[in-house]
Formats: sequence, C-alpha cells, structure tokens
Amino acid sequence: MAQTGYTLPVFAIAAAKAALLYLMQAKKTMSSVSLDLLPEIVDIPIQQVASLDRSSALAITISEPGDNLDLTRNTPIWAIVKLSERQEESLILEGGEGLGKTATGEAAIYEFARRLFDVNLLPIIPVDTTVTVSIILPEGRQLARRTSNEAFGVLEGLSLLGTSGISQPLSTLEKLEDFKLVLQDKVKEYPNLVFCIGSNGQQVAQRLLIPAKVIISTGNWIGAMLVEAGLYGAESVLLIGYQGKLIKLAGGIFNTSSHIADGKLEIISAAVVEVGGDIEMVKTILNQDTADAAYKYLVELGLSDSVFTLLADKISQKAENYVKKYADVSMKVGTILFDRKGQIISQNSTAKELKSLRLE
Repeated sequence: MAQTGYTLPVFAIAAAKAALLYLMQAKKTMSSVSLDLLPEIVDIPIQQVASLDRSSALAITISEPGDNLDLTRNTPIWAIVKLSERQEESLILEGGEGLGKTATGEAAIYEFARRLFDVNLLPIIPVDTTVTVSIILPEGRQLARRTSNEAFGVLEGLSLLGTSGISQPLSTLEKLEDFKLVLQDKVKEYPNLVFCIGSNGQQVAQRLLIPAKVIISTGNWIGAMLVEAGLYGAESVLLIGYQGKLIKLAGGIFNTSSHIADGKLEIISAAVVEVGGDIEMVKTILNQDTADAAYKYLVELGLSDSVFTLLADKISQKAENYVKKYADVSMKVGTILFDRKGQIISQNSTAKELKSLRLE
C-alpha cells in the first residue's frame, strides 16, 4: 500500500506553531503538534525547538512526502517566530533563506499555504500580540535548481505551494495504475491523445488551446503509458514536456524520474556532435549544472534550434519504436519541448500535424 505524506507548507506551519507554542507555554518542549489541514487533523513531528531570545524561538521539522519520489524528502524546514506588540496585523509571514521569491519580490507563500497558517496560528495568538513568522529552507536554494520553479516565476528557492496538505504518492506503481485507468477511459472516445509531463506541461497544453478531454498526465511513467496507449488502440500521442525531462527518451530512458536515470547532458552532447559541433562545445555542455544551462549555451552559439529539433525527432522515433517493440502496434508520436519558462523551443513536424488534430 502506497504511503501518503504531507506537502511542504504543512511542515513549515508545524514548525511555526511549535515555536509559537514554545514561547507561550513557558518554553515547554514538544515532540509533535496538531494541525488542521482543512478538514483533516494530523500530528506532525517536531525535531527541535529552542529560544533565540525572550521574544523569539526557532523550531525545525523534516519534510516527509510519503512514497513520492520527491526531492524535498528529509529537507529541514525552520520557522523563526517573534512576538511583538500588536500591529495592524496579528500574523506576518516572511520568507527567509531558501524560500523562493515571486517576480515582484514577495515570499513564495501561496493561497492555500496562507490559509493553513491562518487556520492553525491565528486562534492561538493573544489579542494584544503580533506574531512574525520567518520560514527558512536551508537547502531550498540548492534544491530549487533541480525544479521548474523559474518557469512559474519562483526565484532563488522553493515555494510553499499546493491545493492540499496531503502529498499523494504520484510516483508509485499504484498511481501508475490510476493513470492507466484514465487513459483506458479516454482513448475509447479520443484516439489522438496528449501526454503532459508535469503540471507545467499541462499549462503549455492549455496555452496551445488543446482540449482537456484529450490530455492525460503520465508522471514519470512515459514508457509504460505509451505502451498502454498502443495496447488500447490509440492512433497517436503528442508528448509535451520540459526539455530537461523529455529528452531522456532520446537516450532510450522511458522512466524520467531522476531517481532512475539521468543522462540529460550526455544526450544533448551527442546531438551537438550530430549537428556538427566540436569537442570543446561538448566539454562545455558536460560541465553545465542543468539541461536549461546547456540550452542557454546553445542559444548563444546559434545551435539550439538544430539541436533540439534533432532531439524532438529522436524522441518521437524512439517512442514509436518502443511502442512497436512492447505493444506490437504502430502509433504516431509527436514531441513538443519547452524551456524552464514554459516557452516552446522545439516541435517536430509530427507534433504540428498531431496538434492540429486535437484542435479540430
């Protein structure tokens, strides 16, 4: 049975509540706090609580997302709570190191997280007091480099984002079965499907005006879902995904989880050689930290279009061959790649053809 966990905002709020209670209850230590996740009530473990001075305290929790292959697993979350005389607001939320900022410079604490802060902290704040909460994610800036946060305008760290406090195990085999059931239902009526890799893939699909009725989420299970589509009679699949994930298919990697395999920079390097690049270009790409950085380097060289057009074609070819091998059917596959900002950087001719089918 897959184990659910909790989203990052839950641990931030738990740390804040623990620090606040510590100050209000004569520095009484605690091993957990109770939170209202609207509507479920849960207990969240507290790792440490300590006073910083007479009016402020620090509490630490550790992220536990359940069976998700989540890069925030075991990430420490700190909350510094400071009490002061009542100001205009009774609760002030601030972002510290590792918590991202929006394009306007505000802390990346979104609506649902703010609601949970209000529900769990406001009832215990004395009427004559203002509580200032600063959330710190010591590993947040480093972890953010491995996410698509910049595509959503979140800079310099992670965000407190989500629509639920419960973290569903999207990467487990049980979730794959859920994806398959959705596919089996949709393909009966819509034989030309769109696979979106991640929520950012869905946003790109929406901008392309692709109807939601043909869109299917795949998680990291792209290979398994392609085969399922072939087995259940799909005529075509249009793949839409961030280039740093989807180009793994060009290297024959059909589960795109970084826990399974990577090879992004190596795959880009091979494509650079195919379009006539030299060994110095390859060395530079292999020394980049991310696929996005490699893409930007190729833009500077004027090679990005040729490299990523080649990669889009390879993805489609490898995907079609994969379906033929494991489902023994022929199915067209088109590929649309986009960058960290959600801008399309390549789409092959098959993708253009298939996209028009879905807009009819």
